[in-house]
Amino acid sequence: MTTLLELRENLRNFYSKYEIYITPFLKFLLAVICLYAINLNLGYMSRLGNPVIVLVVALMCSFLPFNLIVIVSAMFVLAHLYALSLESAVVALALFLLLFLLYFRFVPKDTLVVLLLPLAFACRIPYLVVFAIGLVGTPVSVISVACGVIVYYLIDFIRTNASAISSLEADNAIGKFRFIIDGMLGNKPMLVMIVAFGITVLIVYLLRRLSVDYAWTIALVAGSVTNIVLLLVGDLMFDTKVSIAPVLFGTVISFLLCKVFQFFVFNVDYTRTEYVQFEDDEYYYYVKAVPKNSVPKQKKTVKKITSVIE
Repeated sequence: MTTLLELRENLRNFYSKYEIYITPFLKFLLAVICLYAINLNLGYMSRLGNPVIVLVVALMCSFLPFNLIVIVSAMFVLAHLYALSLESAVVALALFLLLFLLYFRFVPKDTLVVLLLPLAFACRIPYLVVFAIGLVGTPVSVISVACGVIVYYLIDFIRTNASAISSLEADNAIGKFRFIIDGMLGNKPMLVMIVAFGITVLIVYLLRRLSVDYAWTIALVAGSVTNIVLLLVGDLMFDTKVSIAPVLFGTVISFLLCKVFQFFVFNVDYTRTEYVQFEDDEYYYYVKAVPKNSVPKQKKTVKKITSVIE
Protein backbone atom coordinates (compact mmCIF):
# COMPACT_ATOMS: atom_id res chain seq x y z
CA MET A 1 0.00 0.00 0.00
CA THR A 2 2.83 2.38 0.83
CA THR A 3 4.33 1.81 -2.60
CA LEU A 4 1.02 2.71 -4.29
CA LEU A 5 0.68 5.84 -2.18
CA GLU A 6 4.20 6.88 -3.08
CA LEU A 7 3.41 6.29 -6.75
CA ARG A 8 0.29 8.44 -6.46
CA GLU A 9 2.20 11.27 -4.81
CA ASN A 10 4.96 11.07 -7.41
CA LEU A 11 2.41 11.26 -10.21
CA ARG A 12 0.71 14.24 -8.61
CA ASN A 13 4.01 16.02 -8.11
CA PHE A 14 5.03 15.27 -11.68
CA TYR A 15 1.75 16.66 -13.03
CA SER A 16 1.98 19.77 -10.86
CA LYS A 17 5.51 20.41 -12.04
CA TYR A 18 4.86 19.90 -15.76
CA GLU A 19 1.16 20.83 -15.97
CA ILE A 20 1.84 23.50 -18.57
CA TYR A 21 3.05 20.77 -20.96
CA ILE A 22 0.91 17.81 -19.89
CA THR A 23 -2.49 19.52 -20.23
CA PRO A 24 -2.01 20.60 -23.88
CA PHE A 25 -0.67 17.14 -24.72
CA LEU A 26 -3.75 15.48 -23.16
CA LYS A 27 -6.02 17.83 -25.11
CA PHE A 28 -4.12 16.97 -28.29
CA LEU A 29 -4.40 13.24 -27.59
CA LEU A 30 -8.12 13.50 -26.81
CA ALA A 31 -8.75 15.49 -29.99
CA VAL A 32 -6.82 12.97 -32.12
CA ILE A 33 -8.81 10.07 -30.67
CA CYS A 34 -12.17 11.84 -31.12
CA LEU A 35 -11.48 12.96 -34.69
CA TYR A 36 -10.07 9.56 -35.65
CA ALA A 37 -13.15 7.83 -34.19
CA ILE A 38 -15.46 10.19 -36.12
CA ASN A 39 -13.60 9.57 -39.37
CA LEU A 40 -13.61 5.82 -38.74
CA ASN A 41 -17.35 5.58 -37.99
CA LEU A 42 -18.59 8.08 -40.59
CA GLY A 43 -15.90 8.80 -43.16
CA TYR A 44 -18.26 10.13 -45.86
CA MET A 45 -16.02 13.14 -46.54
CA SER A 46 -12.75 11.46 -47.46
CA ARG A 47 -10.70 14.66 -47.28
CA LEU A 48 -11.23 14.88 -43.51
CA GLY A 49 -9.63 11.45 -43.16
CA ASN A 50 -6.28 12.88 -44.19
CA PRO A 51 -3.92 12.33 -41.21
CA VAL A 52 -2.35 15.74 -41.78
CA ILE A 53 -5.72 17.48 -41.35
CA VAL A 54 -6.48 15.46 -38.22
CA LEU A 55 -3.10 16.26 -36.66
CA VAL A 56 -3.29 19.97 -37.53
CA VAL A 57 -6.81 20.33 -36.12
CA ALA A 58 -5.84 18.34 -33.01
CA LEU A 59 -2.80 20.55 -32.54
CA MET A 60 -5.07 23.60 -32.65
CA CYS A 61 -7.38 21.96 -30.11
CA SER A 62 -4.48 21.47 -27.69
CA PHE A 63 -4.49 25.24 -27.11
CA LEU A 64 -8.28 25.58 -26.88
CA PRO A 65 -10.65 25.01 -23.94
CA PHE A 66 -12.35 21.64 -23.74
CA ASN A 67 -15.69 23.22 -24.69
CA LEU A 68 -14.27 24.21 -28.07
CA ILE A 69 -12.99 20.69 -28.65
CA VAL A 70 -16.61 19.56 -28.41
CA ILE A 71 -17.59 22.14 -31.03
CA VAL A 72 -14.75 21.11 -33.35
CA SER A 73 -15.80 17.46 -33.06
CA ALA A 74 -19.40 18.43 -33.83
CA MET A 75 -18.22 20.31 -36.93
CA PHE A 76 -16.40 17.17 -38.14
CA VAL A 77 -19.59 15.14 -37.66
CA LEU A 78 -21.65 17.72 -39.57
CA ALA A 79 -19.16 17.79 -42.43
CA HIS A 80 -19.33 14.01 -42.82
CA LEU A 81 -23.14 14.03 -42.64
CA TYR A 82 -23.32 16.81 -45.24
CA ALA A 83 -21.27 14.63 -47.57
CA LEU A 84 -23.82 11.84 -47.00
CA SER A 85 -26.95 14.00 -47.36
CA LEU A 86 -27.97 17.57 -46.63
CA GLU A 87 -31.00 16.40 -44.68
CA SER A 88 -28.99 14.34 -42.18
CA ALA A 89 -26.66 17.29 -41.61
CA VAL A 90 -29.60 19.64 -40.99
CA VAL A 91 -31.18 17.24 -38.48
CA ALA A 92 -27.83 16.78 -36.72
CA LEU A 93 -27.24 20.55 -36.65
CA ALA A 94 -30.64 21.20 -35.06
CA LEU A 95 -30.02 18.45 -32.51
CA PHE A 96 -26.52 19.73 -31.68
CA LEU A 97 -27.81 23.28 -31.22
CA LEU A 98 -30.47 22.02 -28.80
CA LEU A 99 -27.97 19.91 -26.89
CA PHE A 100 -25.42 22.72 -26.72
CA LEU A 101 -28.02 25.13 -25.37
CA LEU A 102 -28.82 22.69 -22.57
CA TYR A 103 -25.18 21.75 -22.10
CA PHE A 104 -23.66 25.24 -21.93
CA ARG A 105 -26.56 26.49 -19.83
CA PHE A 106 -26.44 23.88 -17.07
CA VAL A 107 -23.23 21.82 -17.19
CA PRO A 108 -20.47 23.77 -18.99
CA LYS A 109 -17.80 22.10 -16.86
CA ASP A 110 -18.72 18.53 -17.82
CA THR A 111 -17.13 18.73 -21.26
CA LEU A 112 -15.22 15.48 -20.92
CA VAL A 113 -18.45 13.53 -20.44
CA VAL A 114 -19.79 14.53 -23.85
CA LEU A 115 -16.47 13.57 -25.46
CA LEU A 116 -15.65 10.43 -23.48
CA LEU A 117 -19.08 8.79 -23.31
CA PRO A 118 -19.36 8.07 -27.08
CA LEU A 119 -15.78 6.75 -27.00
CA ALA A 120 -16.65 4.57 -23.99
CA PHE A 121 -19.65 3.22 -25.92
CA ALA A 122 -17.29 2.21 -28.70
CA CYS A 123 -15.14 0.38 -26.11
CA ARG A 124 -18.26 -1.31 -24.64
CA ILE A 125 -17.74 0.29 -21.21
CA PRO A 126 -19.98 3.41 -21.14
CA TYR A 127 -20.75 2.63 -17.49
CA LEU A 128 -17.23 3.75 -16.58
CA VAL A 129 -18.03 7.36 -17.46
CA VAL A 130 -21.45 7.12 -15.80
CA PHE A 131 -20.00 5.86 -12.49
CA ALA A 132 -17.15 8.37 -12.56
CA ILE A 133 -19.40 11.37 -13.15
CA GLY A 134 -21.64 10.16 -10.33
CA LEU A 135 -18.63 10.17 -8.00
CA VAL A 136 -17.27 13.62 -8.88
CA GLY A 137 -20.20 15.36 -10.57
CA THR A 138 -23.47 16.94 -9.49
CA PRO A 139 -27.13 16.04 -10.11
CA VAL A 140 -27.23 18.27 -13.21
CA SER A 141 -24.47 16.11 -14.68
CA VAL A 142 -27.37 13.92 -15.81
CA ILE A 143 -27.80 16.42 -18.66
CA SER A 144 -24.25 15.93 -19.91
CA VAL A 145 -24.67 12.14 -19.71
CA ALA A 146 -27.89 12.37 -21.73
CA CYS A 147 -26.13 14.57 -24.32
CA GLY A 148 -23.32 12.03 -24.67
CA VAL A 149 -25.80 9.17 -25.14
CA ILE A 150 -27.77 11.07 -27.79
CA VAL A 151 -24.62 11.99 -29.72
CA TYR A 152 -23.48 8.37 -29.78
CA TYR A 153 -26.83 7.01 -30.93
CA LEU A 154 -27.16 9.73 -33.58
CA ILE A 155 -23.82 8.73 -35.11
CA ASP A 156 -24.64 5.03 -34.75
CA PHE A 157 -28.07 5.40 -36.34
CA ILE A 158 -26.81 7.31 -39.36
CA ARG A 159 -23.82 4.96 -39.80
CA THR A 160 -26.10 1.93 -39.66
CA ASN A 161 -28.71 3.38 -42.02
CA ALA A 162 -26.39 5.27 -44.38
CA SER A 163 -27.32 3.09 -47.36
CA ALA A 164 -31.05 3.56 -46.70
CA ILE A 165 -30.63 7.34 -46.45
CA SER A 166 -28.60 7.45 -49.67
CA SER A 167 -31.08 5.25 -51.51
CA LEU A 168 -33.94 7.70 -50.97
CA GLU A 169 -34.56 9.94 -53.95
CA ALA A 170 -32.69 13.24 -53.97
CA ASP A 171 -35.91 15.25 -54.35
CA ASN A 172 -37.57 13.42 -51.48
CA ALA A 173 -36.17 15.68 -48.74
CA ILE A 174 -39.25 15.32 -46.54
CA GLY A 175 -38.92 11.55 -46.61
CA LYS A 176 -35.29 11.75 -45.51
CA PHE A 177 -36.14 14.15 -42.70
CA ARG A 178 -38.95 11.91 -41.51
CA PHE A 179 -36.81 8.78 -41.70
CA ILE A 180 -34.00 10.28 -39.58
CA ILE A 181 -36.27 12.02 -37.05
CA ASP A 182 -38.53 8.99 -36.59
CA GLY A 183 -35.48 6.79 -36.26
CA MET A 184 -34.08 8.92 -33.44
CA LEU A 185 -37.36 9.50 -31.61
CA GLY A 186 -38.24 5.82 -31.83
CA ASN A 187 -34.82 4.63 -30.74
CA LYS A 188 -35.84 2.62 -27.68
CA PRO A 189 -32.30 1.54 -26.67
CA MET A 190 -31.26 5.21 -26.57
CA LEU A 191 -34.21 6.18 -24.38
CA VAL A 192 -33.58 3.26 -22.02
CA MET A 193 -29.89 4.19 -21.76
CA ILE A 194 -30.71 7.82 -20.97
CA VAL A 195 -33.12 6.85 -18.17
CA ALA A 196 -30.88 4.10 -16.76
CA PHE A 197 -27.72 6.23 -16.82
CA GLY A 198 -29.50 9.25 -15.36
CA ILE A 199 -30.89 7.28 -12.42
CA THR A 200 -27.52 5.58 -11.90
CA VAL A 201 -25.70 8.93 -11.76
CA LEU A 202 -28.16 10.25 -9.16
CA ILE A 203 -27.88 7.13 -6.98
CA VAL A 204 -24.09 7.14 -7.05
CA TYR A 205 -24.03 10.87 -6.29
CA LEU A 206 -26.46 10.62 -3.35
CA LEU A 207 -24.78 7.60 -1.76
CA ARG A 208 -21.20 8.85 -2.06
CA ARG A 209 -22.21 11.98 -0.12
CA LEU A 210 -23.45 9.98 2.88
CA SER A 211 -21.52 10.31 6.11
CA VAL A 212 -20.81 6.60 6.39
CA ASP A 213 -17.64 4.58 6.09
CA TYR A 214 -16.75 3.44 2.58
CA ALA A 215 -19.46 5.66 1.08
CA TRP A 216 -17.78 5.72 -2.34
CA THR A 217 -17.53 1.94 -2.51
CA ILE A 218 -21.15 1.57 -1.41
CA ALA A 219 -22.15 4.10 -4.09
CA LEU A 220 -20.28 2.16 -6.78
CA VAL A 221 -21.83 -1.16 -5.76
CA ALA A 222 -25.33 0.33 -5.64
CA GLY A 223 -24.78 2.11 -8.95
CA SER A 224 -23.56 -1.08 -10.61
CA VAL A 225 -26.57 -3.07 -9.43
CA THR A 226 -28.97 -0.27 -10.39
CA ASN A 227 -27.44 0.02 -13.84
CA ILE A 228 -27.74 -3.71 -14.52
CA VAL A 229 -31.31 -3.95 -13.20
CA LEU A 230 -32.55 -0.92 -15.14
CA LEU A 231 -31.01 -2.08 -18.41
CA LEU A 232 -32.50 -5.55 -18.02
CA VAL A 233 -35.91 -4.18 -17.04
CA GLY A 234 -35.78 -1.83 -20.02
CA ASP A 235 -34.97 -4.78 -22.26
CA LEU A 236 -37.95 -6.73 -20.93
CA MET A 237 -40.33 -3.79 -21.33
CA PHE A 238 -39.18 -2.38 -24.68
CA ASP A 239 -37.27 -5.29 -26.28
CA THR A 240 -34.04 -3.34 -26.68
CA LYS A 241 -32.10 -6.55 -27.39
CA VAL A 242 -29.55 -5.88 -24.65
CA SER A 243 -27.16 -8.80 -24.14
CA ILE A 244 -26.72 -9.74 -20.49
CA ALA A 245 -23.10 -10.89 -20.74
CA PRO A 246 -21.69 -7.62 -22.18
CA VAL A 247 -23.65 -5.59 -19.62
CA LEU A 248 -22.32 -7.66 -16.72
CA PHE A 249 -18.77 -7.71 -18.04
CA GLY A 250 -18.75 -4.00 -18.85
CA THR A 251 -20.19 -3.12 -15.45
CA VAL A 252 -17.59 -5.18 -13.59
CA ILE A 253 -14.72 -3.69 -15.61
CA SER A 254 -16.12 -0.18 -15.06
CA PHE A 255 -16.41 -0.83 -11.32
CA LEU A 256 -12.78 -1.93 -11.07
CA LEU A 257 -11.52 1.02 -13.11
CA CYS A 258 -13.55 3.40 -10.95
CA LYS A 259 -11.89 1.92 -7.86
CA VAL A 260 -8.54 2.87 -9.41
CA PHE A 261 -9.97 6.33 -10.12
CA GLN A 262 -11.13 6.56 -6.50
CA PHE A 263 -7.63 5.72 -5.29
CA PHE A 264 -6.29 8.86 -6.96
CA VAL A 265 -9.08 11.30 -6.06
CA PHE A 266 -10.55 10.03 -2.78
CA ASN A 267 -8.32 7.77 -0.71
CA VAL A 268 -8.96 7.92 3.03
CA ASP A 269 -8.21 5.81 6.10
CA TYR A 270 -11.47 4.98 7.88
CA THR A 271 -9.59 3.21 10.69
CA ARG A 272 -8.40 6.60 11.96
CA THR A 273 -11.79 8.34 11.88
CA GLU A 274 -12.28 10.97 14.56
CA TYR A 275 -15.43 12.64 15.87
CA VAL A 276 -15.11 16.23 17.00
CA GLN A 277 -17.63 18.30 18.93
CA PHE A 278 -17.45 22.03 19.55
CA GLU A 279 -19.75 25.02 19.82
CA ASP A 280 -20.02 28.74 19.28
CA ASP A 281 -22.58 31.30 20.38
CA GLU A 282 -25.30 29.96 18.09
CA TYR A 283 -24.59 26.33 17.19
CA TYR A 284 -23.25 23.00 18.38
CA TYR A 285 -21.05 21.28 15.80
CA TYR A 286 -20.61 17.51 15.43
CA VAL A 287 -17.86 16.80 12.92
CA LYS A 288 -16.67 13.49 11.51
CA ALA A 289 -13.06 13.80 10.38
CA VAL A 290 -11.60 11.08 8.15
CA PRO A 291 -7.88 11.50 7.43
CA LYS A 292 -6.51 11.02 3.95
CA ASN A 293 -4.04 8.29 3.20
CA SER A 294 -0.74 9.93 2.53
CA VAL A 295 2.94 9.20 2.66
CA PRO A 296 4.96 11.39 5.02
CA LYS A 297 7.62 13.32 3.25
CA GLN A 298 11.05 12.07 4.01
CA LYS A 299 13.34 14.62 5.47
CA LYS A 300 16.59 14.85 3.64
CA THR A 301 19.68 15.27 5.71
CA VAL A 302 22.79 16.66 4.17
CA LYS A 303 26.07 15.68 5.70
CA LYS A 304 29.01 17.93 5.17
CA ILE A 305 32.35 16.21 5.11
CA THR A 306 35.26 18.48 5.62
CA SER A 307 38.80 17.39 5.39
CA VAL A 308 41.24 18.54 7.99
CA ILE A 309 44.52 19.70 6.52
CA GLU A 310 47.37 19.40 8.93
